[in-house]
Amino acid sequence: MSAILNSGMVDVGMRIWPLLSGPDAGDRIVSWRDGRAVCVPEFLADVERIAQRLPAHGRAINLCEGRYAFLAGFCAAASRGHCTLLPSARTLQAITDVRANWSDTYLLGDDGCLAGFADLIRIPTLGEHVDMPVSVVPELDRDAIAAIGFTSGSTGQPKPNTKSWRNFAVGSALNNTAIRASIGVTENSLLHIVATVPSQHMYGMEMAVLLPLFGAYSVHSSRPFFAADIAAALAEVPEPRILVSTPVHLRNLLAEPVSLPPLAAIICATAPLGAELATHIEARCSAPLIELFGSTETCVIAHRRTAREADWRLHAGVCLQPQPDGTLVHAEHLGQAVVLQDLLETTAQGGFRLCGRNTDLLEIAGKRASLADLTRRLQGLDGVLDAVVFQLDGCATTDVKRIAALVVAPARTERDLLAELRQAVDPVFLPRPLRLVGALPRNEAGKLPREALLAAIGKANA
Repeated sequence: MSAILNSGMVDVGMRIWPLLSGPDAGDRIVSWRDGRAVCVPEFLADVERIAQRLPAHGRAINLCEGRYAFLAGFCAAASRGHCTLLPSARTLQAITDVRANWSDTYLLGDDGCLAGFADLIRIPTLGEHVDMPVSVVPELDRDAIAAIGFTSGSTGQPKPNTKSWRNFAVGSALNNTAIRASIGVTENSLLHIVATVPSQHMYGMEMAVLLPLFGAYSVHSSRPFFAADIAAALAEVPEPRILVSTPVHLRNLLAEPVSLPPLAAIICATAPLGAELATHIEARCSAPLIELFGSTETCVIAHRRTAREADWRLHAGVCLQPQPDGTLVHAEHLGQAVVLQDLLETTAQGGFRLCGRNTDLLEIAGKRASLADLTRRLQGLDGVLDAVVFQLDGCATTDVKRIAALVVAPARTERDLLAELRQAVDPVFLPRPLRLVGALPRNEAGKLPREALLAAIGKANA
């Protein structure tokens, strides 16, 4: 154990770090829960109580719905030297698949989490012993594995990605610098986060778990979805406030006439965000919208103010090396260079433009298009609330992969949509089939796993 540090971010040259750092780390607010602030000593007491319930060895799968419960459970596992596995989804199948391939796993959950597992370790009621604060923090080995995140499965089967504490801490410092520089907030100002994304997703982990651990941030314990719930959560934290969300959640927010408290910034990721939507969000919230670019493999590596910038700005220390089949990413927070499937074009100013993914590009009859651009055009048609264009699996005899689309457009017909889309794209790239559905099969982070798309199009065709 070591005394709480009262300095800034952790010294990455040290081998052993405290679990919590940042300005005034000894007594700062970590979270807002049940209408009140939770400071470091109470938080550490909750972490210790959870740790007492954990096995001596193993890997945690943290299923907690409550964000504070997840944060405390994640730190409790870390205090025992356990890494946390982050499955691509919190479904019975996804969790069963991970447990089949990773030994010594245990499940940690709160009252709101997924049921169905007899060996689930439930965390105790938190905040009960506020008169018994803890004044020391567990120590972390910077090279120890903190978490293993699994890709979303948007292009196939989820793949594991190992993250050390050094990976997380250095990446968090880069995020902290980019966020504060973008909104003009000083290093020591405490920022208060309300997030709509699950902590189990890497984006949620970076914004709503690591920032409060390594910097001057607190996080609201809820994960609101509806506009009224987002407004209520924001009202429970003081200024300056940051809303961490996704294009799907922000689109829903725009559709509701709910008044929001003043925001310092909105942060968005997990799916492409158009300049038009970004402009509308900024006007609605009277705050800058900062879009982040990253992946489970790299974590966040770039940002931009989408309403005003088309190009992405790289985080400090990140270098790109475009290749024919993707992009090689070099960064201080990565143990080694990582290959992204995204095709990026670097700019003279040191940033980049996103050209799509190597799996996103189509070539038919000598003509080229991208699934992302086709999706954007379909989403732009009148009456379309949501849409996605994707490729089906190849035919067993010809291996031809047809283009398909799922569309949420209650007032439109499939024939009308195809006729209008024909005016915007080459006929060879028209999705057939195009099916109207009540909702797209998005996961908690707003992503569209390929298996879910194939199941949905199959059901729509039945």
